[in-house]
Amino acid sequence: MDNKRYGPFRISKDIGSGAFELELLKGWMIYNVFYEDLVTRCVKLKFKEQHEEPAPPPMIINEEEKYEVEEVRKHRK
Repeated sequence: MDNKRYGPFRISKDIGSGAFELELLKGWMIYNVFYEDLVTRCVKLKFKEQHEEPAPPPMIINEEEKYEVEEVRKHRK
């Protein structure tokens, strides 16, 4: 039940026939052209409780993303 969309990103070019080129983050290794059904307008949130802080960016070590774990909330053996 996590976020299904990321962003907001600026549209750098309208490719035509329903495709857009987006300005993605430099660390993302994905193709930056998306079909129009996958792109939605950015809507400002009405209430402060709806705002979710973005996850901190990963550390890049030996060209791999590394994260620092703050706590483990649940686990099973």
